[in-house]
Amino acid sequence: LEEKMAHFAQMNGSNIVINVITISNEAIDNLPFPESEPVGVSLCKSIYGQDTLWLQTSYNGNFRKNYAGKGYSYNPSLDAFVAPKPYPSWILNPETAQWEAPVPKPSGPGVYVWNEASKSWVKIGP
Repeated sequence: LEEKMAHFAQMNGSNIVINVITISNEAIDNLPFPESEPVGVSLCKSIYGQDTLWLQTSYNGNFRKNYAGKGYSYNPSLDAFVAPKPYPSWILNPETAQWEAPVPKPSGPGVYVWNEASKSWVKIGP
């Protein structure tokens, strides 16, 4: 029987994720999100220190849009975890909390990479 787990992101004072841990659902009384969050945060603080900051994250992206990873930031206005910005020209999509190129990636066959200098997609493979 696979044990279900809850995931909690430790934040620094600038809303940057510095650690992500798992806790058994049993330890948070098998509560669903958002009821599970204060229980899990209290447990995290009891282990890591009362001065630590924690938010629950969803491995499947069921809430807060994206699973938190080390180096991600938490955007309170979107209530979302956001990956580091890959290129200066990319724009955050507020619906998905994902970074998007200012020019759509070409569709169809081929392998494309973003070229920040030319702000365009460059085909590098078949």
